[in-house]
Amino acid sequence: MANVTLSRRALARLITFALAIILTLSVIAVQNHGRAVKAERAVENNYMHAVEELSLNLDNIKNNLQKGMYTNSISMLSDLSEKLCSDAATAKDSLSRLPVDELDLTETYRFLSQVGNYSKALAEKCTEGNGLTSEERGNITKLHAYAQELSSNMWKIEQRIENGEITLSDTVYAATQLEADDPVTVTSGFTDFAVSDNSYPTLIYDGPYSDHIMEKSPLMLKNEKNIDRNEAARLAKKLSAGEELTLLTEEDGKMPSYVFGADDRTIAITKAGGMYSYMLGNRAVGKPDITAREAMTKAREFLAALGIRNITDSYYEIRNGICVINFAAEQNGVTMYTDLIKVGVALDNGEVLSFDMRGYLTNHTIRELPPPKISGDYAMTLVSGNLTPHSGKLCVIPSRGQNEIFCYEVRCTGAEGENILVYLNAETGREEQILILKIGSSGVLTV
Repeated sequence: MANVTLSRRALARLITFALAIILTLSVIAVQNHGRAVKAERAVENNYMHAVEELSLNLDNIKNNLQKGMYTNSISMLSDLSEKLCSDAATAKDSLSRLPVDELDLTETYRFLSQVGNYSKALAEKCTEGNGLTSEERGNITKLHAYAQELSSNMWKIEQRIENGEITLSDTVYAATQLEADDPVTVTSGFTDFAVSDNSYPTLIYDGPYSDHIMEKSPLMLKNEKNIDRNEAARLAKKLSAGEELTLLTEEDGKMPSYVFGADDRTIAITKAGGMYSYMLGNRAVGKPDITAREAMTKAREFLAALGIRNITDSYYEIRNGICVINFAAEQNGVTMYTDLIKVGVALDNGEVLSFDMRGYLTNHTIRELPPPKISGDYAMTLVSGNLTPHSGKLCVIPSRGQNEIFCYEVRCTGAEGENILVYLNAETGREEQILILKIGSSGVLTV
């Protein structure tokens, strides 16, 4: 009887031990699966980052080549060649991080290697006093056409990846299953390019309104007295729509500010002078009920209520039911693109949900502008022969440093009907900047 009892105990221990082993192995399996999922997700995220980076750089290459088609100055060509070299190098690095080893991308890599070098060689040639030949300008046009095709394919591919139609881990397999008119992998655009007829030439080769202007000490806050948080809260409450505000933080930097928060908005007030710096709203926007033009009127009325007048609207973008309008200061008919204000208006009811006045606070002042040394009519004769100029107006744009340039903005049409803006120095006639104006259902933007 004792032996039977012992056997039962031994059996119970054995079962308990076995269950413990099974449980341990199950936990290990779950942990390993979790690690595998995390690792796969990390790889997928790295691939996606490379795709986004590649798409962006191909888009930059396309836009800069388009500007190269229409530039009429050595300095601008040099500037564009630097950007092309940088974007091409980054694009090659992004491509090398994607799972495309089984594809023959020789032609794609050759394009990315040569596009920057060719533009650089042309710029160096021009600095020696030699102009571009018609063949060389034709080569730039052909390069732009190829870049445009690659960029278009990549953005379509990225969208399909984001929609979950394909995963980057399936890239190489899917590359063997291509349909002629329906690219389904990250590599398809490059595959199409690589097997093309090799007709591209054998080469022997945000915006002027960038964030660097925010590095300046704000001109409008100079010599202004600091206010305390109670006064800042009083000012912020005017824009709080009756909601209770709390002090979230105190920002430092070039524009120290009190930052207040409510349920659906954040409002910043500068410590110096107590000026409105920015506001961010986050409510859901319903079905559009007003037009972009009506939104501009609402934004202008809002700024007027804050005491800001003598401004002109320039460009706008519609996204997620909100129309974001760029305003610039105006002085005696001259547009100050450095003195920027952005206002976001909800298209369902016209409410101002956001604004950013930091560019305006940083740069706005009354300028002593000299009379232009060249006329607007003469400025229009200085643009490239590949452009058809239509109109010109005086403006001030930022330079690469923290200075400003007095220019004519000449609006032109390109060879393929594009809207091109050329900025020519109003004193010297030098070509300072070229922008491509994108006009569509979602807004009017520059690149």
